Amino acid sequence: MRCLPCATNLIFCKYQVIIYINKGVISIKKVEIFSDGACSGNPGAGGFGVILKYKNKEKEISGGEPDTTNNRMELMGVIQGLSALKEPCEVTLTTDSKYVVDSITKGWVYNWKKNNWIKSDKKQASNIDLWEKLLPLLEIHKVNFVWVKGHNGHPENERCDRLAVIQRDRYL
Repeated sequence: MRCLPCATNLIFCKYQVIIYINKGVISIKKVEIFSDGACSGNPGAGGFGVILKYKNKEKEISGGEPDTTNNRMELMGVIQGLSALKEPCEVTLTTDSKYVVDSITKGWVYNWKKNNWIKSDKKQASNIDLWEKLLPLLEIHKVNFVWVKGHNGHPENERCDRLAVIQRDRYL
């Protein structure tokens, strides 16, 4: 099968979850990402924690900044998690951030971008620099966002929170 725009036998687009190579079919890898952010002060010192799971393997990623906001750290966790993937994947991304989940699943961020980063209330959107990093990653990977209530006993969310808090505390 050939891709019409580039005439190659490799097809992958954001609408398709199967890669065709030399008429064989290879299923795309299914990865789980868990992400959380933490901030003291908002703005203030902040951190993020991420867990990636693929089959029986896990990887933790964390980082922080001395002067940031909780929403920035939530976005950074998602960006760092997706950026760690080495090839297009089908991702279930679990986070306790309604800001991240709703902005994407309800289409808000796409409208903000279309309107020069102006929201429906006529105010400028926040964290444009991070949204501009995240949106291309969402073109590469097929991402299903799952919201979980924070600090409610979800094992991976609690681990991500601990990673984020450790990073945040480095700046206090």
